[in-house]
Amino acid sequence: QVTLWLKKIYGDVPIPEYEVNERTVDILHEVMECNEERDKDIRLLIEDMKDQATKYEAEAEYWQDIFGESLGLSVGSLSQEATTDLTDLVESAMELEVEDTSLTSFYGAINYMGSELYKTKSRNEEMELKLKTLTKKLTSALTLEKQLEEDIKNLKESQEAEMAKAEVLSKNLKFLEDKSKDLKIRISDAEDELLAMGLDQSLTHEALEKSSEELAALLKEIEPLKKEQASYHDLP
Repeated sequence: QVTLWLKKIYGDVPIPEYEVNERTVDILHEVMECNEERDKDIRLLIEDMKDQATKYEAEAEYWQDIFGESLGLSVGSLSQEATTDLTDLVESAMELEVEDTSLTSFYGAINYMGSELYKTKSRNEEMELKLKTLTKKLTSALTLEKQLEEDIKNLKESQEAEMAKAEVLSKNLKFLEDKSKDLKIRISDAEDELLAMGLDQSLTHEALEKSSEELAALLKEIEPLKKEQASYHDLP
């Protein structure tokens, strides 16, 4: 069945090669059934449209006979204005999709279209309001985004400046630390040389620092004694 259907579809054109197995055959069979069902629906629709066209042609001939025999009217006998009016009437009826050309049908269709027009206008106004609201929110969001980008840029520049300053301070600190170590080494070497030359031990840097600390402690201890002594100066 699938092979016959493919030959029917492609006609004189060779059928493209494909892997023949259970799965591919099942898929092609399903496609074939869908295609045949669709063709069947299309044929029924065509037959129905042909029947409708036949009915419309018969009804048109019927009314042409009535207008021609009973009223003596035909397309050729109408004036240009009457033909134009009749054409407008037919086009209006088709546009409004009315069942007939009576005033009741026209009024009903016009009222319905007016109602639909009002609903459409209301929906359009609602959509315009939503659009304005969204546009306002979008503008606010874009402004905020721009401000945030500017703040981020300023923060990055500030951080870069701080990092550069910190790097300079770090280099200066490293230099001072190295310089301090060098000075300590040089002081120690100088003290060793002076000691070797017979310098008194009490005159070394460490001894002087220790003496300075002891002096500061003694001065701190003497301070309350000075205050007590000062109180005796006022006695007769």
